[in-house]
Amino acid sequence: MHRGIAQRGPWLALWVLALWLLCSLGVRPLLLPDEGRYASVAREMLFGDGLTPTLNGLPYFHKPPLLYWLDMAAMSVFGVNAWAARLGPALGGFVLAGAAYLHLRRVHGNGVAQAGLALLATMPMFFIGAQYTNHDMLVAGCISVAVLALWRAVDDPLRVDWRWQALGGLACGLAVVSKGLIGVVLPVLVLAPWLVAQRRWRSLVGLLHPAGLLTLLAVALPWMLLMEQRHPGFFDYFIVEQHFRRFTGVTFNNVQPWWFFVPVLPLLTLPWSLGLWPAVRAAGARRDAQAALPLWWLVVVVGFFSLPNSKLVGYVMPALVPLVLLLTPWLAARARLLRWGLLVMVVALPALLVWMAIDAHGSHRDVSRALAAQVQPVDRVVFIDGYFFDIPFDAGLTKPVLVVSNWADPALPLHDNWRKELFDAAQRFGSPAQRQVLWPVQREQEVLCHDQPVWLVVPAVHAARIGAWPGVERVLQGRHAELFRAAPRVCAGPLP
Repeated sequence: MHRGIAQRGPWLALWVLALWLLCSLGVRPLLLPDEGRYASVAREMLFGDGLTPTLNGLPYFHKPPLLYWLDMAAMSVFGVNAWAARLGPALGGFVLAGAAYLHLRRVHGNGVAQAGLALLATMPMFFIGAQYTNHDMLVAGCISVAVLALWRAVDDPLRVDWRWQALGGLACGLAVVSKGLIGVVLPVLVLAPWLVAQRRWRSLVGLLHPAGLLTLLAVALPWMLLMEQRHPGFFDYFIVEQHFRRFTGVTFNNVQPWWFFVPVLPLLTLPWSLGLWPAVRAAGARRDAQAALPLWWLVVVVGFFSLPNSKLVGYVMPALVPLVLLLTPWLAARARLLRWGLLVMVVALPALLVWMAIDAHGSHRDVSRALAAQVQPVDRVVFIDGYFFDIPFDAGLTKPVLVVSNWADPALPLHDNWRKELFDAAQRFGSPAQRQVLWPVQREQEVLCHDQPVWLVVPAVHAARIGAWPGVERVLQGRHAELFRAAPRVCAGPLP
């Protein structure tokens, strides 16, 4: 397969990769919570000021804005839909794969590079990650470019090529604007110890050339300084809480054992990871620093993300490029094995997407469609004891919803969930008017006091109770939530 592509020109492979990723971006609903959350933030920014990320109208600083900006641009051109919302991670995947391809082409030639691109494109972690709306693939692409560019910058032990270093600084800056400080930390942890082990002090000092540092700062700092100016306390929340406390804390979600990524990475890169051990042995037999760097790069990424208690599969996506750099020379020499593996994965991965589209785990698309068909801009929409991340996006809601929950619960700040996300945003950065979207459960029936129809989205566990409220009628019993409607109601006192 890859030989046929190679005969038609070295750049055709990248066009095939783009088609492989883009043609399936919109075949499934948004998955929850990540895709619904981040697609909604991008949509709100598109119709907001374009600089401050907001979730349900509240300033939302869990992540920086590069993904949102890319998805905003896509939505402004292609409309507000799931395809456009996934263009950011697809671009991140394309950049990651393109960087690996160009590196392999320079070092091993076009045939091996084509094989490496085919391997990467048919790894489940890459294929799904490049069309899954969150920040992981985008930051992985930026980090991969940064490491490869800075590696190229120190090719010559006697000098540092400032042009490649500037590209590395640009990629680090974009990685910071994509997901934070790991955009600088990981490239440093990969390259600095590698240079120290070779006693290449000149190269190590040369990496501090102003061309790279100034480019990094010019890209990474302006947005953060602007947010601190607009929202005092931003640095403490974004840098201290979302970086250091999340890395060292024990109260965040997704707690996993330290060895979690050791089996997860090989499992999600099957079948190609079956060749990892012989590929590592072959690289080790070369006994040179160039062959050792991909292995060290892989160890750094897996080791770094194994330290915190909170672990998600996407965290180790920056390990995809070193994995491919290790695997490709070994597998490219085994044409029959490569051919059969590609044939299996080219069928299996689209089938996996079709299954995900049919299953639509947790999706509220049925409720969104019913709501979108009937709701008017002046109507009130209320979420009862839950935040249904995909509904504002899929239903095209034009204003924040009211979210009814126990916002006075003293244990609320201790749990890493949707309540804490909204509560933190409201209490730390929201204006008094913005905080009103968090409606106290003690006054829950008062949400019906409105001079226009009120729509209530309710988890099944609360449906019987809400359905018993006077004047409330069920509109739809969906798969994962129910939709109710209440007619306009005049209550004693002023309307809220």
